[in-house]
Amino acid sequence: MPTNGLHQVLKIQFGLVNDTDRYLTAESFGFKVNASAPSLKRKQMWVLEPDPGQGPAVLFRSSHLGRYLSAEEDGRVGCGAERPGPDCRFLVLPQPDGRWVLQSEPHGRFFGGTEDQLSCFATTITTAELWTVHLAIHPQAHLLSVSRRRYVHLCPQEDEMAADGDMPWGVEALLTLIFQSRRYCLKSSDSRYLRSDGRLVREPEAQACYTLEFKAGKLAFKDCDGRYLAPTGPAGTLKAGRNTRPSKDELFDLEESHPQVVLVAANHRYVSVRQGVNVSANQDEELDHETFLMQIDQDTKKCTFYSSTGGYWTLVTHGGIQATATQVSASTMFEVEWRGRRVALKASNGRYVCMKKNGQLAAISDFVGEDEEFILKLINRPILVLRGLDGFVCHRRGSNQLDTNRSVYDVFHLSFSDGAYQIRGRGGGFWYTGSHGSVCSDGESAEDFLFEFCERGRLAIRARSGKYLRGGASGLLRADADVPSAVALWEY
Repeated sequence: MPTNGLHQVLKIQFGLVNDTDRYLTAESFGFKVNASAPSLKRKQMWVLEPDPGQGPAVLFRSSHLGRYLSAEEDGRVGCGAERPGPDCRFLVLPQPDGRWVLQSEPHGRFFGGTEDQLSCFATTITTAELWTVHLAIHPQAHLLSVSRRRYVHLCPQEDEMAADGDMPWGVEALLTLIFQSRRYCLKSSDSRYLRSDGRLVREPEAQACYTLEFKAGKLAFKDCDGRYLAPTGPAGTLKAGRNTRPSKDELFDLEESHPQVVLVAANHRYVSVRQGVNVSANQDEELDHETFLMQIDQDTKKCTFYSSTGGYWTLVTHGGIQATATQVSASTMFEVEWRGRRVALKASNGRYVCMKKNGQLAAISDFVGEDEEFILKLINRPILVLRGLDGFVCHRRGSNQLDTNRSVYDVFHLSFSDGAYQIRGRGGGFWYTGSHGSVCSDGESAEDFLFEFCERGRLAIRARSGKYLRGGASGLLRADADVPSAVALWEY
C-alpha cells in the first residue's frame, strides 16, 4: 500500500508535572530548568529519546531548545547540552500511582524539587521526586499494534476493541486519550472506556486507567495491577495480558488521524466508488465505499481524497474523476472552495468538478452552479477536542464561557445537519454565540457552525454571524475574527 503520508507516527511530546502541579520548564536564558509554570506551553514540552548506547537509559530533549536535560555529579541540573553526554542519561522508574521517578544513570541520584530549586541529588524518593507525564500531542489518534501491524478498532457487535484493521478506516478507528487522575484512559468513538479485562464501560473507573510507558519511541499501557494492554487471540481483542514487562506485543504507535469525509451531490446521493473506479454520486447510504480520507497539502492547501479501495481521486481523460492513482501528483490535488454549507472542488485542469446526468463526477465546469456544489461531512470526529495556539478549549469554571488556553481539555460532542455542525458540551448544553462575539456552552437549542478544513490538522469554525471563532489574550473563545488567521485555526 502506498503511504504518501497516510500513516504518520506522531512524535510523542509531553510535559512533566511535579507534586505541586507545576511543569518542568526549559528556559532560554542560561539554559536553566525550573518547575514554576502552571500550564503546558512550548517551553514545557519534552521528547523522550532512546540511549544511543542501546542501554536502559533515556534522554530528555527540550522541544523548545533542542537541547538535553543533564545532571552533574554534585546534583546541579540544566538543559544546555547540544549533544547528549553521560550526564544526560536517566533511568525512568514508573511508580504504582502512575508517576515517574527520574534517576541519573551515572550518579544514581533522583531528580526533583520545586520552583527554581531543582536538583538531582536526592538519595531517597519523596513526593518532590515524583513526576506526572502529561502528553502534549493532540489526544485523538489511531493506535497501531507494533507486533500485529493492525489498527485498533471499536467492534460494537462484539462489545470490545480489537487490533484487527489493515487500515484505520471509519469512525470506529478513532481513539481519544483522556487524562484522568495522573493516568490515561482510552475512550472509544462511542464514548466508552476500555477496561483492562477488555470490557467497555461508561465511566473512567480505576481498571480503565493506565500508566503510560515509552520504549524505543513506542507506547505501552500499564494497568493498575502492573500488567500491559496487548492484542490477544485470533481476533486481536485488546486487554491486559500476563506480562509485567512490555515486549513487542505490548507496544503501540500513535498515528495522526486525518479527516475522513463523505460527500453528497445535488441529487442527494453519496459520492462513491462502490461500482468501480469511476467516482460517482449514486449511493443512498454511507459505508466504506462512500468514505474518503482527506489530506491537505501544507504548502498549496489543496486536498487529496483517498478511497477505501486504495486509490486517490485523479483527473483522467476528458475531465473524468477516477479513484485509481497510487501516488500523489498534480492530477490528484483538488482546490476546495468553502461556500457556506456547501463546497466546490476545482481540479488541476482549472475546472470545477460537477455531477453529470449519470451521476459520474467530472471536472468540466467553468462556473459553480447547483451541480458543482457538494455537502462535505466529517465522519470520524463524533467527539471533538480542540487546541489553539495557546492551549486546549475547555469549559471555564463557574461560567458558561469557554477557555482557549488550558493544559487539560474537554471532550465535545458533534452532530451534523445540512452542511453545518452542532457542538454539545458538558451537561448536554449546545454552543451558541452571545452578545459581542462571546461563545457560550449552555444553550438549550443548537446553533449551526460551519467547518472549513484550511490546513493539515487544523480547521476554522464559522459562526452564524459569518465571523470565525478565535482565541486571544483574554483566554476566552470568541466569534469575532474576519478571516481564518492563525489564532482562528484549531487542531481537531
